[in-house]
Amino acid sequence: MSGSAYSALMVAERPGPAPTGLPVEDVVAELRAALAGDGVAVLQAEPGAGKTTVVPLRLLGEGWLGSGRIVVLEPRRVAARAAAARMAELLGEEVGATVGYITRDDRRVGPTTRVEVVTDGILTRRLQREPALLGTGLVIFDEFHERHLQADLGLALTLDVRDGLRPDLRVLVMSATLDAGPIAALLGEAPVVTSSGRTYPVAVRWLSRRPGGRLASGVAAVVEGGAGA
Repeated sequence: MSGSAYSALMVAERPGPAPTGLPVEDVVAELRAALAGDGVAVLQAEPGAGKTTVVPLRLLGEGWLGSGRIVVLEPRRVAARAAAARMAELLGEEVGATVGYITRDDRRVGPTTRVEVVTDGILTRRLQREPALLGTGLVIFDEFHERHLQADLGLALTLDVRDGLRPDLRVLVMSATLDAGPIAALLGEAPVVTSSGRTYPVAVRWLSRRPGGRLASGVAAVVEGGAGA
């Protein structure tokens, strides 16, 4: 067996995180099939479904990815760092091992990093510097409903790379509230995979406030199990 084939086999056999029980787990097989086919897909997943932190990890062992990287675009720096931290936690690792992030003012990646969470400006500059995105097998556009100019530009440039230089490059657009039809059409009538979210019952209680009492102290007392403000 050649070194590259052995490397790809080891990547495919690398264990992923334990089942999370999040709703998006139920559509991972459908998503895998879509990306293994035409290589493009749209994922509609309600808040709480787990799309941001579960999907990239579940796709790491795909044969078409080999030893390539997954680049996940997050529109905000705080979200990028938080997503990377949670994925690393699911793998039982530190950020910068299998999962890392790159933002304008911070960078935590290493030689073994295979999931890079980046902000939109980072992706645009990378596309300008490395038009073929060599070493990257999948680009995920998360929270695309926010529709930043940089995210739109990044998607346009990525699709141009796929059309002209890298037909093997996979593209996945994920959103909680986006109208999937126009984006699916833009991707060439890409399959749309839908996942439900997870909600919990909410109870509303109105409590009186002590005369002269501070609101912040009252709220803290209620949260800690006190009788009221």
